[in-house]
Amino acid sequence: MQIAKRIYFASDFHLGSYPREQSELREREIVKWLDHIKQDASELYLVGDVFDFWFEYRTVVPKGYIRFLGKLAELADLGVKITLFKGNHDMWMFGYLKKEIGATIVDNELVLNLNGKACYVHHGDGLGPGDRKYKILKKIFRSSFCQWLFARLHPNLGIGIAQRWSKHSRISNGNDEQFLGEDKEWLIQYAKETLKTQHYDYFVFGHRHFPYELEIGAGSKIINLGEWINYYTYAVWDGHSLNLERWNS
Repeated sequence: MQIAKRIYFASDFHLGSYPREQSELREREIVKWLDHIKQDASELYLVGDVFDFWFEYRTVVPKGYIRFLGKLAELADLGVKITLFKGNHDMWMFGYLKKEIGATIVDNELVLNLNGKACYVHHGDGLGPGDRKYKILKKIFRSSFCQWLFARLHPNLGIGIAQRWSKHSRISNGNDEQFLGEDKEWLIQYAKETLKTQHYDYFVFGHRHFPYELEIGAGSKIINLGEWINYYTYAVWDGHSLNLERWNS
């Protein structure tokens, strides 16, 4: 019997975050999940912040993640289409994974057609009202000049700076975020504003870390994918609907 093919979405693995030992345990759990979905996956969308830091020098990438990258290569060899979104932690992702495993790298948003359903996908950083400081920083960090400057640093220094920064991130400090309500969730506000001019059946975001799925009117649903530190959540399109699920190994 032919297995029905599914499309999977996940985000915010934050591989490499401090403490490193927990990241390595998390990587092994993610690999178990990837090994599980390979039997019926046709496509895999990793919606940003897969790595807690990522920068591709011309001949160097950050050490580690060998089990995770190896599993992605296995899925790619099996014919699974892999798409990675740039998040705010791994925005300096360029052509390495495209060359090695044929992955598609998405800078910002992507609109998918899921059996006639329109699905808007974005990491979620910089969308909606507020967070003006980060929106300015995002433009700076994504500038080719800033990338050129960072590439001038020796990898030991550049990656060392990033690892020290990681110790102060919300992931490393164990923040367990809570749902703030529709009127205070920036991504929900962004989705509702978008629906005034363009209909989407689904909005899929990462970044927020708190997993939720919510009907927002006009036959539209927003899904925040959560993260893999506390929740281990992901979304799956089964050919008829897109729903949030939780991984239990």
